Amino acid sequence: MAKNKFHDGPGPSQRQLRVGELIRRTLSEVLMRGDIHDPDLNRLSVTVGEVRTSPDLKIATAYVLPLGGQGKDVLIGLLARNKHELRRIIGKKLELKYAPDLRFRLDETFDQMDETRRLFAQDTVRKDIGE
Repeated sequence: MAKNKFHDGPGPSQRQLRVGELIRRTLSEVLMRGDIHDPDLNRLSVTVGEVRTSPDLKIATAYVLPLGGQGKDVLIGLLARNKHELRRIIGKKLELKYAPDLRFRLDETFDQMDETRRLFAQDTVRKDIGE
């Protein structure tokens, strides 16, 4: 079977997807309620778009974006500074055997969607796809 050049493997398992979604919901709730002992982080409204886990579930990468898109670098720094407390809360709430190591990345899907819309709006592209 030929390997698809866009994927490195079979993709995430159902368990990875389920645990990632549970972590995403828990992170969203914790950040929304301001359960972290950091007033700087509690002042921000954060969107947690997706959480991807490693196959062994020991690493969870959360893709986040501040509301309005302002202060992206500050947000990543604040989350990294509080990752131990967030990890403890997630481990406690989800009752996982191992609380995953948390990593935070900017969610760039909104920027990609804007670029896609811009491309589709070009006259040459509209002609090619035959309005």
